Amino acid sequence: MNDDADDPPAAWRTWHEHRVAAVSAPHGPLALTGTFWLADYPEGRIPAVPGQWRATGAGVALTAAPGDSLRLDGEPFTGDAVLAADEAAPAHARVSAGERRVVVIRREGEWAVRVFDPAAATRRAFTGIEATPYDPAFALPGRFRPYGEDRTVRVENADGRTRGLGLGGELGFAFAGVEHTLRVAVDEQDGSLWAVFGDATGGHSSYRFRFLKPGTPEPDGSITVDFNRALLPPCAFTDHFICPFPPPGNTLPFEVAAGERRLKGALATGI
Repeated sequence: MNDDADDPPAAWRTWHEHRVAAVSAPHGPLALTGTFWLADYPEGRIPAVPGQWRATGAGVALTAAPGDSLRLDGEPFTGDAVLAADEAAPAHARVSAGERRVVVIRREGEWAVRVFDPAAATRRAFTGIEATPYDPAFALPGRFRPYGEDRTVRVENADGRTRGLGLGGELGFAFAGVEHTLRVAVDEQDGSLWAVFGDATGGHSSYRFRFLKPGTPEPDGSITVDFNRALLPPCAFTDHFICPFPPPGNTLPFEVAAGERRLKGALATGI
């Protein structure tokens, strides 16, 4: 019996298979067909989204007529409701229209709705993710050093806007005998780390930037920095995501020839 915990290459293969299944799921990242900022639609009518949608101080006000064929919490819905931002995965969004899921989001006080459609062209065209097989040279001992208080930097996002990116500390590690540092965000719920990083492969043999989620550090700050599990950002799968670009200092000077690199085939953009 093979125990993946004692077999890093096998554990990596399992992780990669789960990632491919997740991104190609009916309401996964490939299914996103639009992000619609309500401020751009003052009349409340949004392309491809039934109903009337308005931003209010309490949330997003939705008005649905019988002909809109919307469902709220799984039940046919007509009338008025005020919606908060969806916290669950898109497949479990409160509002649906047929097979589509309508997700409410909020960014820096601005409200938007996203539409996830299993019939999206990007999902139909998907043939896989190019990823480099596990290489132990890219599983590095590291140490997390918290700032003591959160810091926010302004970074450009994939949609061309600049937004704040919260950072909670620095992740230090050595590669080929040289010390490097990534500025990381810290999840408020479980203390896990998240980094947006670039490297010398970006825009060439890999997507222009990637994500890294190394997990939760030990009490002493120690953690494995495993670039074998570098992730493509959501905007690599469809242009309708608003991923942040790497903050200053997070572009590594060496090639991270590991992890997810780019999409296969015609969908491979951003390189």
